[in-house]
Amino acid sequence: MDRKIRVLVTGCDGQIGRVLVPALRERHGEMEVVASDLREPEVSGPVATLDVTDADAVRALIAREKPDHVYHLAGVLSAVGERDPGRAWQVNLNGFLNVLEACREHGVSRVFFPSTIAVYGPDAASEATPDDAPTRPTTVYGIAKAAGENLAAWYRRRFNLDVRVLRYPGVIGWESLPGGGTTDYAVEIYHAAVANETYRCPLSAERALPMLAMADAIRGTIDFMAAPAEQIRQSTGYNLGGFSGAPQDFVAAITRLMPTFNVQYQPDHRDQIAASWPAGLDDSAARQDWGWAPQFDIDSLSEEMLAQCAAQLAARAAALAAEVAGRRYDNVERLQRKAG
Repeated sequence: MDRKIRVLVTGCDGQIGRVLVPALRERHGEMEVVASDLREPEVSGPVATLDVTDADAVRALIAREKPDHVYHLAGVLSAVGERDPGRAWQVNLNGFLNVLEACREHGVSRVFFPSTIAVYGPDAASEATPDDAPTRPTTVYGIAKAAGENLAAWYRRRFNLDVRVLRYPGVIGWESLPGGGTTDYAVEIYHAAVANETYRCPLSAERALPMLAMADAIRGTIDFMAAPAEQIRQSTGYNLGGFSGAPQDFVAAITRLMPTFNVQYQPDHRDQIAASWPAGLDDSAARQDWGWAPQFDIDSLSEEMLAQCAAQLAARAAALAAEVAGRRYDNVERLQRKAG
């Protein structure tokens, strides 16, 4: 990995993409990482607009940029996908097929595909779900991702294209806002706490799910893609585990630091989705094959999340105060000119 690697990221404006792109640019150089999304990304460095459902556009971009590695993050998340299953299928599976075909045609050496715990259904082991558990999902999001895992394995076998798959749990970070996933509550709850707001939780108090700090997700993804090909032994994907947490666990971690924080549990359709997912992941294969090890647990992550969300809130308040002060100064100047 010492030589220069040129990278293309699709879906760079998503929850993970907004954090992954800067990390990749730090590793490979700003000009070697092209950030693409449906609308032109508001970031410095090489950018492109790309609709991954447009096969010709995908082919043209990959032919022009000539990436060595493609991180294919473009996707529609679980809760949004249930409202618009046709769009979710087009983006999450057909979009991935377009990327794979373009990568095969233009000599891309390595492709990253983010899968999810949503590929597992209620017949998979709930605790410590292994990589090889049955994938019979209950959502369109999970169905498309499970099909994508098999598509990745087929391209590896048929065309020797190095397609690598990670199954993410709920990813929690302060760096970007959630994008319509069932586990979004685990980000929203910290923002509510620092804003001194009552949080209305869409999952029941005891609904445990696998979770992962954003910092761990980014580091794990980059390490996974940097690992030698002989260490990647599972063609359909690896579980990426962090810790298991239910809403009541997050509340307990937050109230240890902010005792007055209040939550109201108002389970909705997202609780039904979460009920079909694992409560914990067995990521022993990732640990053994390519050295995966998370660094955050729920308590250390909560401390960091509250500190960072509070800093963001203070920065927004300071910016607003400066804007109001500027308007007041402009109004005073205008009145003085009028009076003079």
